[in-house]
Amino acid sequence: MDVDIHREGETVRMLLNGRFDFSSHNTFIQGVDPLLSDASVNKLEVDFAEVTYIDSSALGMLLLLKERANGTSRSLTLVNCKGAVAQVLELAKFGQLFTIR
Repeated sequence: MDVDIHREGETVRMLLNGRFDFSSHNTFIQGVDPLLSDASVNKLEVDFAEVTYIDSSALGMLLLLKERANGTSRSLTLVNCKGAVAQVLELAKFGQLFTIR
């Protein structure tokens, strides 16, 4: 998986590309850590437009990100969830935990 970071003011969009699974852990953390350390970032968006696959370890990474974002008073939104990704998020009831648009 690749992670591209796009910043617009206090909002940062993480565009994920490819398979979001256990092998993506280091790449995901390397993308997230600097954002959570940057006091000028208030809104995080995780963009799934280019994600082709998501597994349970990716769901765990998202839960940890949510916990860390909440701990630093940042909002977190999952965007462009479609197809199989949307189905997995729906089955896991992530709509009850996350803002998904």
